[in-house]
Amino acid sequence: MKAMGLVASSTTFSLGTMAAVTENQSNRDANHDAALRSVHTSNFPDLLDQLGITLLVTTYQAGKLVMLRSDQGVLNTHFRMFDKPMGLAADADRIAIGTAMQVHEFHNIPAACSRLQSSRLHDACFLPRVTHHTGDIDVHEMAWVQDDLVFVNTRFSCLAKRSGTYNFVPVWRPSFINQNVPDDCCHLNGMAVRDGDVRYVTALGDSNEASGWRANKKEGGILIDVQSNEIAARGLSMPHSPRWHDGKLWLLNSGSGSFGTIDLALGRYEPMVTLPGFTRGLSFYGPLAFIGLSQVRETAVFTGIPIADLPMEQRCCGVWVVNLQTANVIAFVKFEDAVQEIFAVEVLPGSRYPELVNEDRELMGNTYELPDTTLADDAGTGDSSPG
Repeated sequence: MKAMGLVASSTTFSLGTMAAVTENQSNRDANHDAALRSVHTSNFPDLLDQLGITLLVTTYQAGKLVMLRSDQGVLNTHFRMFDKPMGLAADADRIAIGTAMQVHEFHNIPAACSRLQSSRLHDACFLPRVTHHTGDIDVHEMAWVQDDLVFVNTRFSCLAKRSGTYNFVPVWRPSFINQNVPDDCCHLNGMAVRDGDVRYVTALGDSNEASGWRANKKEGGILIDVQSNEIAARGLSMPHSPRWHDGKLWLLNSGSGSFGTIDLALGRYEPMVTLPGFTRGLSFYGPLAFIGLSQVRETAVFTGIPIADLPMEQRCCGVWVVNLQTANVIAFVKFEDAVQEIFAVEVLPGSRYPELVNEDRELMGNTYELPDTTLADDAGTGDSSPG
């Protein structure tokens, strides 16, 4: 396959001893069948390996969680099936995935790694802990906030959290939304945590009418300051994935395929780079931004936005890596055929080769995690370790 154009960077990153990235080749990923194939720049697996991370990617269109891992210098694209996976929250010890009608939470049980049937030694094993039934609320982005999992409830135009009694508990809604009804009035979709609290959200419009956001997709997008409940920026094109990082508010202006910052004083979006796809899904690691791209389908949802004017064959689906210090693209992985749309991209720190188990009944049924106090009480009475 012909290599895609790639802007090389001569900058040495500030993370450890990472060398400058200069490769611009695309290599075929041979780990999966043709329908799930991908191509990538030759430096992509080395980048993951040197950072000591794995990338988690959800594609609701293909119904999969993708784990992008480095396997001794080869990119391993590992798939796990879910029902319409969208929002992701991840740290070294837990992963949460929002699906069509549920939120699934997985915890890392390192002792279970030795029980995995694999030729490669895993350094993390995420097993299911909590499944919460939300109903069809179109869960979008999510994050742990003071140990509560807060998520964007798009159908009800609010932020919500889980409940032991209810499908969800609303915790905030925009000032222009009059009541909690499943009308997807403004298509609330993204959230940014700042100083330990949800501080900013994105929506595709400021309508209080059912599906009212659809009337002005091209430039009706808004950024809302949750604390003041005021609109902080207007005129955005289907914005997604606001993030507070390194003292700045970053945002994907998805309809234009761009990535940049919001000048909060002026309420103005300032693009840094434009990419060949519908930008959605954003995560940072040091000076690097990992950005999801989607081809976007030829449907009414995406008509009338700038990225839809780009011929389909020029639109890409995958993850692009941007160096914030130089504004250059330094690597990418591009999915082909079956995977055409991406929702979330999250860095899983501290793990180069993790596993997530959601279908191995024997392993899930015979691996136990108990409180440390219980294990201490059982010491000397038998093998009490997890697994």
